[in-house]
Amino acid sequence: MDGHDKEPFNAQAISAGVFCDFLEVAFHLILYVREVYPAVVFERRKKYNVPVQMCCHPDLNHYIQDVLVTIKPLIEKNEVSKISLVISNKSFQPVERFTFEIAQPDDISLSDDNLLLHTESALRAFLLKINVCDALLKNNPSECTFTVLAYTKESAHVELQSDSKHEEFPWIPAEQESTSMSDFNIIPLKSMTSPILKMQMYVEENVQKKNNP
Repeated sequence: MDGHDKEPFNAQAISAGVFCDFLEVAFHLILYVREVYPAVVFERRKKYNVPVQMCCHPDLNHYIQDVLVTIKPLIEKNEVSKISLVISNKSFQPVERFTFEIAQPDDISLSDDNLLLHTESALRAFLLKINVCDALLKNNPSECTFTVLAYTKESAHVELQSDSKHEEFPWIPAEQESTSMSDFNIIPLKSMTSPILKMQMYVEENVQKKNNP
């Protein structure tokens, strides 16, 4: 088999794969740093040569993996503008929203020999920023939970609803009262532009957090 018979790289799939791989680690790290789950259910690992904390609870792991598996095809098509991890108090009122705004460059380039190295270096900086975000945020109330929101085009939601592969993990439209905050501060954390991915990460923090039950 010569080189002409090889299947060409799918640049969009590579970009989406890199992003979803990063998001899985970022979600676990946020849940650890913001103490949504006890530290005892996490274990220390390394990603991009940075120490991170990954949860050992199978149900949580499966939930996050299912989120990313079902949303990845839409990211490949550039139909997802941002993904948020929303932390809510025991009354299901949002107290923090970690948001990752994403976009694929107009012309995704895979020609740079150091592409992987440069991309990993940029993503490493994101994880380091999450590790120290406690210094920028107030403590959360006890007994918090979380949800993941994906901001998509309407056609993308219809596609998710009609795809039989996603019947066991259906996405539902978010209820505004359980995801929005009327009074919040925006705290920029990090941004990057690489040949395969543009991303900005920020936190919206409810200013009434200290008064939440």
